[in-house]
Amino acid sequence: MMDNRPPAAAAQDAKQQLVVMINDELGGLKRRISEIRGQITQQQTIVDREEQRNSDIAAHLITIRHSIDTIPREDVRDRYEEALEARQRLSIMRAQLERFQSTLEIMQNQLQLMQQIASKVQGADLTLDDEHEDGVNAKAALNIKRIVEAQEAERQRLARQMHDGPAQSLTNFILQAEICQKMFDKSPQNAGEELNSLKTSAKLTLGKVRDFIFDLRPMMLDDLGLIPTMRRYVARFKDRADLEMELEINGEERKLEDYRQILLFRGIQELIAHARDYASASRVKIRMDMTTATIKVLVEDDGRGFDPDLMENTDESKLPSRVRDLITMREKFILVKGATKASSSDNGTTIRLELPAG
Repeated sequence: MMDNRPPAAAAQDAKQQLVVMINDELGGLKRRISEIRGQITQQQTIVDREEQRNSDIAAHLITIRHSIDTIPREDVRDRYEEALEARQRLSIMRAQLERFQSTLEIMQNQLQLMQQIASKVQGADLTLDDEHEDGVNAKAALNIKRIVEAQEAERQRLARQMHDGPAQSLTNFILQAEICQKMFDKSPQNAGEELNSLKTSAKLTLGKVRDFIFDLRPMMLDDLGLIPTMRRYVARFKDRADLEMELEINGEERKLEDYRQILLFRGIQELIAHARDYASASRVKIRMDMTTATIKVLVEDDGRGFDPDLMENTDESKLPSRVRDLITMREKFILVKGATKASSSDNGTTIRLELPAG
């Protein structure tokens, strides 16, 4: 299909598409950098503890050397085996920490490069080819494609979170449990300290798993309803993200059908994530009006905006992730006689959600 627009307009569109793609990548990199920093903090704590343990063992060995003639041979051998195991553990923990730090450095370099590219592209002179692939003509097929892609992206996000969080922590648990097992016969006191450390790590990981489960499907949504769940979610999100958040509720809680409160909760949840990951916002405000027959929600952020007209574009190859997500959300609301509306500028973005209460 030929592009009959003036060359300047076509070039401007190409530049805008490239900028949007780069901004999407920047948002993803920032999110992954935040995750790896959390892993480094946890691993550094483990390494610090192992270094202290090695220092204590080294000091004990010095004492043994000074009194080696009076200490049973078997005790000397046990202490040196303990020192060897401690050094091996420390080596393993340091290697894991170095791997995390190396990954962080690579990501930070990628982030810096992408930021430089974004800056350069702003003034670049780009042109479009005369021909490009046709978009999907059938609206039904396009809707299915968007929904399938959104579901697959969510699965990939969850798989990455499980791998980088609980799975990595469980690997450390196994290693620490093996350490405790070996220590019990030789040094019950040190084994007790190791068990306390293992318990602390388990509590931290349990907290992360609970956050993960809450994001996936908060049980209190079924038990207490939409408003208490939203208050809890906003409070937890504020603690975990570098975002100033405000939730304003007008009207009283009302009983909604399950699919309606799930649709509203997931919509707000997704818009908050957009503000953090794509818009790099510093502030998000959520206003929910429950006073009329139609529930109305406004989600406002002060981050990087986008062109709302892109939501009318049917060519998937030209749509950034944020816009595709918003189109999918709009289609879900339309299916239940709801509506969404987006307005955006350099000063931020406002998304309006409307859904009949019954």
